[in-house]
Amino acid sequence: MKPWQRQHWCLPKVDAAFVAAMEDVLELYEEPLDPARPIVCLDEKSKELHQEVRAALPVQKGKAQREDYEYIRNGTANLFVLVEPKAGFRHVAVTQRRTAIDYAKFIKWLVDEAYPNSEIIRVVQDNLNTHKPASLYEVFEPAEARRLLRKLEFHYTPKHASWLNMAEIEISVFERQCLNRRLGDEPTLIKEVAALEAERNESRATINWQFNCEKARTKLHRLYPDLSKLA
Repeated sequence: MKPWQRQHWCLPKVDAAFVAAMEDVLELYEEPLDPARPIVCLDEKSKELHQEVRAALPVQKGKAQREDYEYIRNGTANLFVLVEPKAGFRHVAVTQRRTAIDYAKFIKWLVDEAYPNSEIIRVVQDNLNTHKPASLYEVFEPAEARRLLRKLEFHYTPKHASWLNMAEIEISVFERQCLNRRLGDEPTLIKEVAALEAERNESRATINWQFNCEKARTKLHRLYPDLSKLA
């Protein structure tokens, strides 16, 4: 099942604003890889930390590892998940919260450390209230916020279309291979996601996105206004 089919039930019937935002992102995805103008996808994921009450029973012949059903809640961590789909690069940053401060600091890392030599960084993200240029002004001096924003170009997925953000695909990989088990504390979480991040970056695992504007106009035609009524 394709991503747009999985969430088709929650799409609006006709919404020109939805269509405009969707095609903006899809057209961006069709552009070739350009190190000077990278296209990156950013999303966030929360992870509950569950500490073991008793040590798990190790794997034995014919038996999988067994965990006690009891655990201790040890808070929640937030993960900023960034992926450049065509370059095969990703980074996962673990934070205690998901505030405007955390977002702004991650964006500064993106500009100054991940892509310091790029002319402009195109960022695909959702409309979470912290995912705004204003967040940078809340954290940095005006000149610094302006400096960072001059290197950024934001593209927002429309409401009910998180499947348009390829960071969700990367998150699903981390959920299957790393996050679908008990992790008791933040250092352990950081260690586990860093190991998988390094493995996937070393193999330059890319995302082959095939849904484009042409396919959207056919498969999601009911979203488009009926212009024949204007005749």
